[in-house]
Amino acid sequence: MLLPINDDNPLEGITHAYVTWALIAANVIIFVLVQHGYRAEIDIASAFGFGAIPAVVTHAAVLPAEYARLPAELTLVTYMFLHGSWMHLAGNMAFLWVFGDNVEDALGHARFLAFYLICGVIGGLAYAYAVPDSAAPLVGASAGISGLVGAYLMLHPNVRIWVLVFLRVPLRIPAIWPLGAWIAFQLWSVIRSGDQDTAWWAHIGGLLAGAVLIVVMRRKGVPLWVLTRDGTPEQHPPI
Repeated sequence: MLLPINDDNPLEGITHAYVTWALIAANVIIFVLVQHGYRAEIDIASAFGFGAIPAVVTHAAVLPAEYARLPAELTLVTYMFLHGSWMHLAGNMAFLWVFGDNVEDALGHARFLAFYLICGVIGGLAYAYAVPDSAAPLVGASAGISGLVGAYLMLHPNVRIWVLVFLRVPLRIPAIWPLGAWIAFQLWSVIRSGDQDTAWWAHIGGLLAGAVLIVVMRRKGVPLWVLTRDGTPEQHPPI
């Protein structure tokens, strides 16, 4: 397991990653107040009411009235702000903290928010149509986070990042290695795993969406696939 904890990649086009901070705050607040994350068990009603249920999204089933709170289409957004546990939340927020600011820097604040939500929606749809009859609610920011991973690799593959290996050993290595390993694990899991508790297709859908969207949505003048010999990011002027 590789957990990112920091990167050596200063902001150039924005002064502060306001949207990244707001997304982290929203995820934590919703987990505590809506999902009652301070309890021993997460509130089931919120997961079914605001999570994306594949069978409901694909109209193969109808959600019981006591759980129905939103149209199925809107749950493709709300599911991104729910989590199954504190560890689930912490892992996703670590990725958002490390990679979100630089992707926001490349896009600008408004486009970054749109980018993040679109990646989440596409990831949710990918999972829904991969298991269209599943009645288990999809929750978690993983699809949006996967979009950030795809975008970050398209922008800064050789920037050195700090990761914790097995949550114990710190290493500082080019982003392409840990993130490439993470992508390989997602692909292997889709091919080999029958475990539907982890939404591997949501990760793949978000990842592909992020890699494509960053090409067309980035600010003018922001380069792609920057490689330098010493592993530091190439500087480009703010737009």
